[in-house]
Amino acid sequence: MDIEPTDADLARWIAAREPGAERAEAALVRRFAPRIELYGIRHLGSRAEAADLVQQVLLRVLEALRAGRLKSAERLASFVLGTCRLVTWGSWREEQRRRQLAHAVVAEEPVAEEPALLGEGDVVRLFGCMSSLPEREARVVRMSFWEDRPADEIGARLGLSAGNVRVIRHRAVARLATCMNVAGAA
Repeated sequence: MDIEPTDADLARWIAAREPGAERAEAALVRRFAPRIELYGIRHLGSRAEAADLVQQVLLRVLEALRAGRLKSAERLASFVLGTCRLVTWGSWREEQRRRQLAHAVVAEEPVAEEPALLGEGDVVRLFGCMSSLPEREARVVRMSFWEDRPADEIGARLGLSAGNVRVIRHRAVARLATCMNVAGAA
């Protein structure tokens, strides 16, 4: 009867680079790939992005293990989860940069006039106030009001509870109101 090696055993064997380390690496991939894929589907929304996440995370984890950068072999699962979060956050930031660039290019084009609830000066002040918000608050506000997403969907996308999303949104709206009033008085 073979005993299944623990996560810590796999981490130690890979770090030691002894004969059989390749089998340990293959076992680690088999063990964690489905978990990473589920994380990717939940947080990124598509199987294709989740498959990319699996590759990126496993590559980083294996490189870290081979280099001996994991301080505690018993915390391998936490290390993998943290790497998932790090890679997902990096992907999100890259997408945000692309959108900002696209928005900057589109902003240079003349835009058809839309009915506005705010005057032109108010819209400019609102964009200025939005840019002063911390990134997470700005993202929650954009997802809530621009993309019209519910708190539970935003929370799932950002790894937050729906209640936490509502608190962040409430605080961000209060900051925007204060900023708009101060900017309007100037």
